[in-house]
Amino acid sequence: MAVNSINTNAQSLIALQSLNLTNDQLSVTQKRVSTGFRVSDARDDGGAFAVAQSVKSDMAGVVAVSEQLGGVKGILETTFAALSVVSDTMKQLRATLTRLADGAISSDQRTAYKEQYELLAKQVKSFVEDASYNGRTLLSTVATSGGGNITAIRNEEGGLFTIEAVDGADLTLPLTGPTSAADAQSWIQTGGDFDDVDMEISKALNKFGAAMSFVENQIGYNSKKLDSMSTGLGSLVDADLARESSTLEALKVRQQLGVQTLGLANEGPQVLLGLFR
Repeated sequence: MAVNSINTNAQSLIALQSLNLTNDQLSVTQKRVSTGFRVSDARDDGGAFAVAQSVKSDMAGVVAVSEQLGGVKGILETTFAALSVVSDTMKQLRATLTRLADGAISSDQRTAYKEQYELLAKQVKSFVEDASYNGRTLLSTVATSGGGNITAIRNEEGGLFTIEAVDGADLTLPLTGPTSAADAQSWIQTGGDFDDVDMEISKALNKFGAAMSFVENQIGYNSKKLDSMSTGLGSLVDADLARESSTLEALKVRQQLGVQTLGLANEGPQVLLGLFR
């Protein structure tokens, strides 16, 4: 190729190629700076983008699971609140029954204690029946009333766990109190319904306590897992803004030099005109 040619300006072509390359690199760097991502779409890095999408999907699953576990925790906390009040009320019922077993009290006093017993027994029944959260309860085995076992998801892979419900009827006492001191004494001496209900309440508290511990641990684990996944995702797709900023400034200088070089190269054919003057 002739060095001095007006048909083909080799120097201009070389300068243009270099400028185009600089512009392409500048475009990539500006995109990273503006988005904050080294890989913001498949055009940047198809493999890394595919992995990132998969990780994001798993993260969305973990977030959804944590939300669902929060609902289960709400049910358990409501159940604990009910059982705690029931347990406290049972102490009052035991004290009232003891007073009813006293043969020395007057008829009016017996009537008053009997009414107190029946009121407290009704309260226990109400506490058990009202222990629902978002339409679900663990103190009933009747599905049509929102009761029954609760099966919930625990991780983004679809792992499940089940919390078994208890029959609320086993946590309540007869609504009619003893009519005589002898009846009250018999209730106390034989244990009867009180011991049975106390045992059922203890079993329920133990069962739901273990379930609450599991749910809280799973929520904590999922939170830590989400943090780890987020950190890993950042390492994969986030841009190093300090480095990109430095690169951006260098490319701007190269772009300016490229434009000047192209301008000088384009002046070459004009120089040839001087040969014909």
